[in-house]
Amino acid sequence: MKLNVKEIAVFSMLGAMMYASRVLMELLPNMHLIGVFIVAMTVVYRKKALYPLYVFVFVTGLLNGFATWWIPYLYIWAVLWGAVMLLPQNMPTKIKPVVYMIVCGLHGLLYGVLYAPAQAILFGLDFKGMLTWIAAGLPFDVTHGVSNLLCGVLIMPLASVLKKSEKVTA
Repeated sequence: MKLNVKEIAVFSMLGAMMYASRVLMELLPNMHLIGVFIVAMTVVYRKKALYPLYVFVFVTGLLNGFATWWIPYLYIWAVLWGAVMLLPQNMPTKIKPVVYMIVCGLHGLLYGVLYAPAQAILFGLDFKGMLTWIAAGLPFDVTHGVSNLLCGVLIMPLASVLKKSEKVTA
């Protein structure tokens, strides 16, 4: 997965755009475009989508603090990337947007479940404590999932723009 100068620049900008979009949407709880970016980048760049994803993760830690809340960021977004990587690339064009929206929405819905193991380890929660933590966050996860599902309408347009920019600069 060797990168050229253009890819380094593009992936750095995409990671920074992910962070900027998160900051701009902070007023809306559990609503952001991170999932949209990750799905679209994975559709277009496949394995290389990990580069902008981890630029985002690093910039988030750098600007917001490398604290315990940040540790799950090391894996939680990669789960979404991995789910998209497992989807067949030759899906019918008509169902792609729906499938990507659903995957994005499910990731938001399961965010607390994915976050919970790190919380349990970091704060010494037993399994019952971890389940309680998940249950307490369920309303936020439902909001997150619905938001990701609705924002998912932007996945294919963003993927299309990324594909076109690849062809123009190739």
